[in-house]
Amino acid sequence: MGERLLSVEDLVVEYRPKRFRAKPFRALGGVSVAVDAGQTLGLVGESGSGKTTLGRALLGLAPVTAGRITFAGEDISHAGRAQRRRLSRDLQVVFQDPYSSLNPAMEIGEILAEPLTVQGVSAQAARARIMELLDRVGLPQDAVHRLPREFSGGQRQRVAIARALALQPKLIVCDEPVSALDLTTQARVLDLLLQVQRDTGVAYLFISHDIDVVRHVSHDVAVMYRGEIVEHGPAQRVTVDPEHSYTRRLLLASPVADPDRQQERRAERARLRAQERGRAGVAV
Repeated sequence: MGERLLSVEDLVVEYRPKRFRAKPFRALGGVSVAVDAGQTLGLVGESGSGKTTLGRALLGLAPVTAGRITFAGEDISHAGRAQRRRLSRDLQVVFQDPYSSLNPAMEIGEILAEPLTVQGVSAQAARARIMELLDRVGLPQDAVHRLPREFSGGQRQRVAIARALALQPKLIVCDEPVSALDLTTQARVLDLLLQVQRDTGVAYLFISHDIDVVRHVSHDVAVMYRGEIVEHGPAQRVTVDPEHSYTRRLLLASPVADPDRQQERRAERARLRAQERGRAGVAV
């Protein structure tokens, strides 16, 4: 176990509706997770489970209604603009869509230079750093003069990873970073993230709906369902021998090559879903 880098305690995120007297929508209800330096916490759940909301709250993009977020010993629950700018050195993000996350009008060199320039890095030092970044993510150095549209989806995501690494952060929030890519490209990008972590010691909060992807990259896994953590533990246990029925259902959702086994998995998943609905009905 490394040094505690990120601590989220009893985090509540609510969105206030525009309608008068309407009840707020609670996206997160008392979530607690932690990430150690150099480690990866996989956050997995279906669409609408709240996993992306948690990532957005860490980045200051979702309102913190209650609870506390501590990063590198500093309370960032309600960080202002100046604090967020300072935090950007150590806290970065890689978004889901490599096509929309890069400015199509800017050359790759300009995209990579932007975070360095904002932090006051000289033009000469920025150029040297950009060359290092391109080499680290496996892109040719002549990429600096090319536009994002000249690259494939996997190459664009490599650019996004290079941009996130520009300021040598301590933690990168990876929000579904491979879900828009084909399977072969997914594997290459995941291997790149693992190699970067080995080389730099960066920590990841890795958000995904795919439990197989999370197993590949994570040290620990937290499973989210309806805005709450329903299971949390070492990746090998949670993704291979889960305790919670919802986690088992996520595991059964992963496709297999055998049609007969796939049909059995679908039937078992339907049975677990029916059990969950039955328990919810009893609770009501």
